Amino acid sequence: MSKAEKTKQFIIEKTASLFNTKGYISTTLSDITEVTGLTKGSIYGNFENKDEVALEVYKYNARLLKQNMSRSFSEEFPNVIDKLRAFVAFYRKNWKPVFLNGGCPLMNAATEADDTFPDLKNQVKKSFEEWIIKISEVITQGQKAGELNENADAKEYASLFVMLIEGGILLSKTTGEEKFLNQALDRILRIIDKELNKHPS
Repeated sequence: MSKAEKTKQFIIEKTASLFNTKGYISTTLSDITEVTGLTKGSIYGNFENKDEVALEVYKYNARLLKQNMSRSFSEEFPNVIDKLRAFVAFYRKNWKPVFLNGGCPLMNAATEADDTFPDLKNQVKKSFEEWIIKISEVITQGQKAGELNENADAKEYASLFVMLIEGGILLSKTTGEEKFLNQALDRILRIIDKELNKHPS
């Protein structure tokens, strides 16, 4: 990494929680200089404007979430049912640190990413699409292995899981009550066990 690349990465990492907590649009250049300890000139020497910082920070936050979530689908879990259950467990186990850092970066950016910030909107859309595709691939893998109901629409179930998780996070973050996210996760587990699992216990 060059010195410029290191500085750029430093700015992104230092402001990741700030943008996610305060908002991608509400965060000011002064907020960025305060949290990084750098001058405005140094910020502008590495980024064209605040929007570029916001976009790079969103990509960083979304990438971290994706990496952590993807561990649920690793070879550590021998079958697809276990992978899907681990995916649900990830959200149940990690909701507190996620909330302390402002909540789900995808949901936070989605609520801001309207026509006033189309580049951010496009990035959020891409993140959700990638998330749905990843879950769909895991479900399809289970269908091919004979573990999951082959008549189930993988993409439809993947989309439903994302909707339930994001809705649960939204209600829990707004009310401060964990029960809403847990209700959503419990519903996903029932869907996995009763609708997707080809050999329900």
